[in-house]
Amino acid sequence: MNFNFPYRLQRMPVMAQNIVASSQPLAVQAGLTILNKGGNAVDAAIATAITLTVVEPTSNGLGSDAFCILWDGKKLHALNASGRSPKNLDLTKFDGLEKMPLRGWDVVTVPGAVSAWLALSERFGNLGFEELFEPAINYAEHGFMVSPLTARAWSKSASVFAAFPEFAKTFLIDGRAPKAGELFKNPNQAKTLKLIAKTRTEAFYKGELAQKIVADAQKHNAAMSLADLAEHRVDWVKTISQNYHGIDLHEIPPNGQGLAALIALGILQHHNISQYPADSLDSLHLQIEAMKLAFADCYRYIADEKYMLVKAEDLLNESYLKERAALIDMSKAQDPKYGMPEKAGTVYLTTADQDGMMVSFIQSNYHGFGSGIVIPETGISMQNRGSGFSLAEGHPNQIAANKRPFHTIIPGFVTKNKQALMSFGVMGGPMQAQGHLQMIVRIFDYKQNPQSASDAPRWQVLEGLEIAVEAGFSDDVLIGLEQRGHIIKRSELNANFAFGGAQIIYKTKSGYIAASDSRKDGQASGY
Repeated sequence: MNFNFPYRLQRMPVMAQNIVASSQPLAVQAGLTILNKGGNAVDAAIATAITLTVVEPTSNGLGSDAFCILWDGKKLHALNASGRSPKNLDLTKFDGLEKMPLRGWDVVTVPGAVSAWLALSERFGNLGFEELFEPAINYAEHGFMVSPLTARAWSKSASVFAAFPEFAKTFLIDGRAPKAGELFKNPNQAKTLKLIAKTRTEAFYKGELAQKIVADAQKHNAAMSLADLAEHRVDWVKTISQNYHGIDLHEIPPNGQGLAALIALGILQHHNISQYPADSLDSLHLQIEAMKLAFADCYRYIADEKYMLVKAEDLLNESYLKERAALIDMSKAQDPKYGMPEKAGTVYLTTADQDGMMVSFIQSNYHGFGSGIVIPETGISMQNRGSGFSLAEGHPNQIAANKRPFHTIIPGFVTKNKQALMSFGVMGGPMQAQGHLQMIVRIFDYKQNPQSASDAPRWQVLEGLEIAVEAGFSDDVLIGLEQRGHIIKRSELNANFAFGGAQIIYKTKSGYIAASDSRKDGQASGY
């Protein structure tokens, strides 16, 4: 691993035996507090996640969904806590629309993040469930100083959600977003957190809070019912993985987009990318073309797993990946279509402890504050994950009742020789699978340390031949990409947060090396 720091962003990696990395410093400190109290990495991850709903509400909340991959010290486990659409969803509401709406009750699916916290705590936690809520309750009740990038996102949301009175009542101060450094309190969220903790989530899915959620749904002629909430369940699943140059990248199986990162890596396996220098024209072109091929398949096939036309394993079949890899033309950009294999849309955090437990956890509202729906007097902002459904007739991800939508949020995990090596994620909608690919290539092909890999400029596949590129690539490389047919959209550093935010923990013989993305407010910290 190389500890040179070639990029203009130069945070130092954090090295310790117990670590928390996330996009908000107060949430990181909450996780460290739990570790210091005798909690393990799972306890720390839950406390961090709960605190993030308070101190970074622009990306997640109590109405979010969540996914997790964790190493318990001996083996890997994966949790899908995403919710499903209401059983009595009125599909006629979407008649005549060309695409799914972004806001309102009709795109709210059952929120799963709260259920993830309890499931993880019951199976792997050391400390009592209620204790994990204490930092978050303190910040909600007594206030926290809003961090700069969160304040920027908040200010943009104020106008977006102007038509939602409960949003304004809960998340605005006299009609405006809180400013950087300003103290913000959410007393209703504090009461809700106390109730969730005391009842071990029962109030949220079956009790007082569930009744308030459904009452608001009924007030707005929406389909969410008490049965939808009560019957929500998490699923412990097996990861899907792709071997790449001696390491294995693990992702949650569909309904998430992690499969796209695996396909892209499987395609790159058939090209010797390390023969090209990092950030060179050929290296970028090859990664971009592999990613486009992966997305072509994933946008066609990924859905709630029981609705998929092909299995994830079919898309990762070695002969199929070799066939797709052969489609890459090193001389020109292409706009690929999906293939036909033989059958066989945030906050991210990662924690690790001195006993070897490592956690990769992600939870999200989807678009900023989500649907705009805030349940009165609770501080609960509801996600808009239903926007991830398709309206295309016959598509496996076509909207339906009691169905999980396509999800953008994906935690990543790397093993080597069946042992834990790296827990990581790159939040940011469609950037996430692309970020996973770029981190793997930089760390394992180009031997960059995790912080340098995070600091490096990023690219993002858009539509057709369009590629967004962050400031930092050389002009010669960008001109070369254009000459090969790529349509380059130049962006300033993480303009509008388009290039996401990475959090990484890498295991070594002595402990861990952690990185936190400077594109976010967060940090990595440990002891």
